[in-house]
Amino acid sequence: MKRLSLIALAFFLAGWALAAQAQTRIKVAGATTLAPLAAKAADAFMKRRPGRQVIVTPTGSGQGMAALGAKTIDIAMISRDIEPAEKKKFPGADFRAYAVAKDAVAPVVSAEVYRGGVKALSLKDLADIYLGKKTHWKEFGGPDRAILVIDKEASRGTREVFMKAVLGNPKAKAPGARRVTGTNNEEQTAVAQSNAAIGLLSNLWTNDRVKALGVRAGSKVIPASKKNILSGVYPLARSLSLVTRGPAKGLSKDFIAFLLSPDGQRIAEEVGFVAIRPVK
Repeated sequence: MKRLSLIALAFFLAGWALAAQAQTRIKVAGATTLAPLAAKAADAFMKRRPGRQVIVTPTGSGQGMAALGAKTIDIAMISRDIEPAEKKKFPGADFRAYAVAKDAVAPVVSAEVYRGGVKALSLKDLADIYLGKKTHWKEFGGPDRAILVIDKEASRGTREVFMKAVLGNPKAKAPGARRVTGTNNEEQTAVAQSNAAIGLLSNLWTNDRVKALGVRAGSKVIPASKKNILSGVYPLARSLSLVTRGPAKGLSKDFIAFLLSPDGQRIAEEVGFVAIRPVK
C-alpha cells in the first residue's frame, strides 16, 4: 500500500509539474491585421514576466478561430466578429472575445489613381466596382484606365468587414475582382505595383503608394480618422479582438489584461491602431 501511495504521489506531482509548465507558454494565432500589436505586446509582456513565453503567428482570422476551436492554440486573433458558423461548429468552445483596439478597413487605391482625382467613393460606388458593374476609373472622375479590382481570401477578417458594409453579406462574392490576395502585405504590394488598382486593407497598411479613400455619404466625405473610428462614424470601423475558449484564465488572462492596461493600449497607439481605453 505504501508503494502504491508513493506511485500515486509521483503521478500527481508529475501531472502538477506538466500543468505548471503549460502555464509558462501560450500560443496566439489568427488575424494578420492584429499580429503586429500582439507581437509587440508579447515582447513587452515577456520582459516583465521572465520565464513566460507568448508565441504569435499570423494566419488569418478564420484559421485562428479554427485552431482555437480545435484546441491547438490558446488565443485566436480576429479582426471581425465571431461568426455564428464558428459557434455552431464548436458548440462546446464557449468562445469569449476581448476587444483590445479599434481599426478601420480602408478602400485603397494605387497612388496614380488617387493623384488622378479619385479621393473618395460611396459604399454604392464600391459595391458597383466589386460587383463588376463599373469597370473604368473615368466613371469616377479618375484617370483613363480600367480598374484592377483586388479581393482578399474569403477567410480573411478584413474582407468580411468590408463585404458586410459594402454588399451586406460578409461572405459575398466579388465577380468584378481580377486578383485575390491573402495577407495585408500581399494586398498592399499588389495595389502599390499597379497604377489602376483598388483593394481593401487595414488602415494601418496605407502609405504614399497605397492611398486610403474617404467614404462619401451624401455631400460629406468621412475619413478614417481616429475620432471617426473610435465613435463608429466611419462605416468600415471595427474592433480587433483576442478570443479564448471560455473566460480567459492563467497566462492568457494575464496577457489580455496587459493589452488592456495603459501600457498595452499605448503599444496599440504606437503600432497605429486606436486605443479603446485611456493611455497615460
